[in-house]
Amino acid sequence: MVVYHFLFDLNWFHVFRADFNNDPFWLGFRAWVVSMFLLLVGVSLVLAVRAGMSRHRFWRRIAVIGICALLVSAASYVTFPKTFITFGILHCIVLTSILAWPLARHPWISLALGMAVIVAGLTVQLPMFDAPWLNWVGFTTHKPPTEDYVPLFPWMGVSLAGIALGHWIVARAFKPVDPLSRTAPVWLTWLGRHSLIVYMAHQPIMVGLLRVIF
Repeated sequence: MVVYHFLFDLNWFHVFRADFNNDPFWLGFRAWVVSMFLLLVGVSLVLAVRAGMSRHRFWRRIAVIGICALLVSAASYVTFPKTFITFGILHCIVLTSILAWPLARHPWISLALGMAVIVAGLTVQLPMFDAPWLNWVGFTTHKPPTEDYVPLFPWMGVSLAGIALGHWIVARAFKPVDPLSRTAPVWLTWLGRHSLIVYMAHQPIMVGLLRVIF
C-alpha cells in the first residue's frame, strides 16, 4: 500500500510517469493491495469473534474507522475537489464489517456469498447505479470520477472470503503463527497492530516530504 501510494505521489509531482487509471499493471497492483486489505478484514472479524470482542468494542472500532473515512473524504475534497473520495477503502471497510459481522462464525456461508458478490460485482452493470448516491453499491457502467473507489460489489465478497480463510487459519495454522509474532521485529509488530494509524499518516507524511523536495 505504502509503495503504491508513494509511486502515485511521485506521478502526481511529475517525478514518475505512469497511467494509474488505465494501465493494466497499475490497475492490477491496486486491485492486489485492496484485495489484501479486505481479505484481512474478514480474517480479523473471525479472530475478533473468537477473542470474544464485545458489541461495544466492535461499534467503537467501527466509529473510529468511520471518522477516519470522513477525514479522508474531507482531505481529498481539499486536494482533489472534482474527484474527491466518496466511497474508498475505509468507507468500504466500515460497511463491509457491519454487514459481515453476523457471518463471522459461518465460513461456508460466507465463502458462498462472497463468491456470489464477487461474480455479481464483476459482471452486472446497471445504468441506475451510475448515480452519485448509488455508485457506492457497485454495478456501475463506468468508474465514477473519484480518486479511490471501492464499492460493496465486488469488494465485500473479498472480505466474506476472508472469513472462510480466517477459519482455515484458526483450524490449521493458528499455533505456528503465534511464535512467529514473538520473533518478529518490534517495528513490524507495531505496524501490524496500528495499521489504521499507518494508513492515515503515511500519505500526509509522504506528500509533505515530496513538497519540500520538489
